[in-house]
Amino acid sequence: MIDFAATGQLLGTVVAVQANFYRVQLDQKQGEMREMGDQYSHLPYPPLLLCTRRTRLKKIGQQVMVGDRVVVEEPDWAGGRGAIADVLPRHSELDRPAIANVNQILLVFAVADPPLEPYQLSRFLIKAESTGLDVLLCLNKSDLISEQEQQKVSDRLLGWGYQPIFISVKDGINTDQAAKYLSNKITVIAGPSGVGKSSLINTLIDSAKLRVGEVSGKLARGRHTTRHIELFELPEGGLLADTPGFNQPDMDCIPEELIHYFPEARKRLAVASCRFSDCLHRDEPECVVRGDWERYEHYLEFLDAAIAHQTQMHQQADPESSMKLKSKSKGKGQSQYEPKLESKKYRRISRKTQLQDLQELYRDEE
Repeated sequence: MIDFAATGQLLGTVVAVQANFYRVQLDQKQGEMREMGDQYSHLPYPPLLLCTRRTRLKKIGQQVMVGDRVVVEEPDWAGGRGAIADVLPRHSELDRPAIANVNQILLVFAVADPPLEPYQLSRFLIKAESTGLDVLLCLNKSDLISEQEQQKVSDRLLGWGYQPIFISVKDGINTDQAAKYLSNKITVIAGPSGVGKSSLINTLIDSAKLRVGEVSGKLARGRHTTRHIELFELPEGGLLADTPGFNQPDMDCIPEELIHYFPEARKRLAVASCRFSDCLHRDEPECVVRGDWERYEHYLEFLDAAIAHQTQMHQQADPESSMKLKSKSKGKGQSQYEPKLESKKYRRISRKTQLQDLQELYRDEE
């Protein structure tokens, strides 16, 4: 058992971040909490402290993320506060959402209301695969389709390389089966809005009480009800993170790596190799990937998007680029590329420079 009095340090996991404050769930067991004394009986279990970050961490640029394992010092048990003194090494890290030490991604889609869209599902699967984490696919609202339809969907996704779990949060079908895959792991739940992510979390974790939005009839999409990233304690151990998922994920991966995010393509590359090491699997000769598999057309579309994104990044990074990105309208997030004027050629001469030029001219005349 940790000697709190001797070390003054505790280990815990950051479960939420807001502004410059971090909610840390400590590792202490119930027996350890009892040994701390009756004066701490008011603390929740598992114990939570609202912490700040030490100035030293800020100076060295050490970011504290949701999911981080941290060392907490100087706990104020009466006030429920503490200070993060150190961040332990991460074994994984996601940028969007910003979360550390994730073990797997739980991708949730609906088979009906809204209807399952293969292209959208494929896009989310590729984004999930790009993280390098395990991917678990759950299909909600299975009570709205027949067993024959379920089998048809299952066979199709098996061809993609995935074994989906059909669940119904409304009727409680297979939610306990899904929960078994989450035990003792940090899991990020993702997917489009309106498919029942928040409802699933509320089912798995009674204390979560997330707001649930109805599906919009006009767009067949759900209202965006998730506002921030937060880890929730699972009854059987483990943590589950809900993340904003209203927009479709971007294709910001490296074009040459995109093919490896398709399990069916990885299967082909495991037994043979393309003629060219930099093959993009479009029209190159002796390509072992190009062929008759369902998502090949998805791959070609995603490849174009990945190449366009890479070109955009290069243009933004190159100061001599002939194009610039300009917003079309304020507040609407729309933008387009326009020709960029040559550096300094059309820049207005400052009054200081004009006066200096005049002084030089007068001196030359004298």
